[in-house]
Amino acid sequence: MTKRIFRSIFLVSISIFLIFVGSFTVVLYNNFSDVKLSQLKTQTNFVAQGVNHEGINYFDGLDDSDYRITWIDTDGTVLLDNEYDLTEMENHLQREEVKEAMSQGTGESTRYSNTLLERSIYYAQRLDDGTVIRLSEPQNTLLKLFLSMLWPIIIICIVAAFLSLLLALRLSKKIVKPLNELNLDEPLSNDGYDELSPLLRRINIQQQQIKRQSDELLQKQREFEAVTTGMTEGIVLLSSKRVILSINPAAMKLFGTDSSCVGKFILSVNRSPELQELLLKASNGKYAEKVIELADGKYQIDVSPIVSKGKVSGMVMLLLDVTEKEKIEQMRREFTANVSHELKTPLHTISGCAELMSNGMVKEKDMVNFSAQIYTEAQRMIRLVEDIIKLSHLDEGANDMEREEVNLYSLAKKTAESLAPVAEAADVKITVTGEDSFIIGIPQLLQGIIYNLCDNAIKYNHKGGSVTVSVKKDVKTVRLTVSDTGIGIPAEHQDRIFERFYRVDKSHSKEIGGTGLGLSIVKHAVKLHDANIELQSEPGLGTNITVSFKAKSN
Repeated sequence: MTKRIFRSIFLVSISIFLIFVGSFTVVLYNNFSDVKLSQLKTQTNFVAQGVNHEGINYFDGLDDSDYRITWIDTDGTVLLDNEYDLTEMENHLQREEVKEAMSQGTGESTRYSNTLLERSIYYAQRLDDGTVIRLSEPQNTLLKLFLSMLWPIIIICIVAAFLSLLLALRLSKKIVKPLNELNLDEPLSNDGYDELSPLLRRINIQQQQIKRQSDELLQKQREFEAVTTGMTEGIVLLSSKRVILSINPAAMKLFGTDSSCVGKFILSVNRSPELQELLLKASNGKYAEKVIELADGKYQIDVSPIVSKGKVSGMVMLLLDVTEKEKIEQMRREFTANVSHELKTPLHTISGCAELMSNGMVKEKDMVNFSAQIYTEAQRMIRLVEDIIKLSHLDEGANDMEREEVNLYSLAKKTAESLAPVAEAADVKITVTGEDSFIIGIPQLLQGIIYNLCDNAIKYNHKGGSVTVSVKKDVKTVRLTVSDTGIGIPAEHQDRIFERFYRVDKSHSKEIGGTGLGLSIVKHAVKLHDANIELQSEPGLGTNITVSFKAKSN
């Protein structure tokens, strides 16, 4: 701005100076010309009077070096000329000043030389005898006068330019100084020009509006960050050019980055083709979603375009963890397939036996064996259906079951007593040790936990083996431990034994009549009691399973 003001003042100053010099020169030149013409008229009048009184004798001894004097006859013939030879001169009857003098008594004219650097002023007066006296005087033209004064004008212009330069510099600084010293934080406190008052008032109003809007945006940003920071889902805000505007901690963790990625292209954080495809669809104004693998799981990525005035101005990316959902869906499919398989086998057996019996193809002595097999397979189906119902009930949360104070030691003793005949038949000794320990829980489910753990310990034991149920407590925890001296579980199977229908030895499980759902029921019941379950086992040395419950507070 200072340069523009300086340039304007300087150009105005120089322009005014040049206009003044030019105008002054023209006015001075015109005044000078008028003076010369007046002098020429006076001299012509003197000469005319002299010739009227003395005739041609007037010119004898006359100092006529300053003017050219011409005496012209009534027919235009030159009678006398003090500068040119009369024989070489043409008729002057058609000269403008001569014609005017003959008709009006006086006449004047101006004629330029061939170079336009000099002009001649003519003034003519008619004498008493009709002849005409004409005087002329050479005069420099305005152009020649300007050229003759060129160097002085240049010097004056340089001096004027220098003075204008200093003046413009000083004035521009003086004008701009109050503007540079404006306190824009408090516009109304400035002592500047009165002309700036409307602008300062408007700036003050706009600053107040901007401050209010800034506070609102800051508050919304804090609220947004507070909400997104606590989200387990990842959320990323992108510009229309796919630049990261905001990213929450969950998304940072998934993409393996930090807050320094804000302001960078999303593809610098993750360059997967699936993500690029989603962003391309969103850039075209279409909603896009896809399940892709990120970090150590599967995530559903939803990309929604933000459309403003018919154009995509940004995008919102939402990352949802569907790993557990995928696992549950896979387990559901496996569960459905396993249930179908587990039910199909006994049904085929029952159907086959029944068909043979109905066709009379079974001998009388074998009828009991066939009936016993049908009964066995039917009981297996009943146990399977009952376990499936239990699992479904547990999946729904078992909200219809009431929680109460339970003595886990007493419950363990009762459950062990109910399994004594089974243990005796398998030649396995079962004992319960510990002390009275109280927890808050659902008796039916707690009894199911103890029953299934003990039942498995008996079934997968050796003849002459043992099962020990231990109940111990401390200040905060009650631990139920079921230990056996059975066949044990290989390390590669230990992570999966709580899955539905998972069996380490499928042939042995079918022989002992297991449904494959017992430990799954245990796992769900433990989860409903907010307890922990731990497994320790070695093939051939037995298995220890410990369930840790929260002790009842006094």
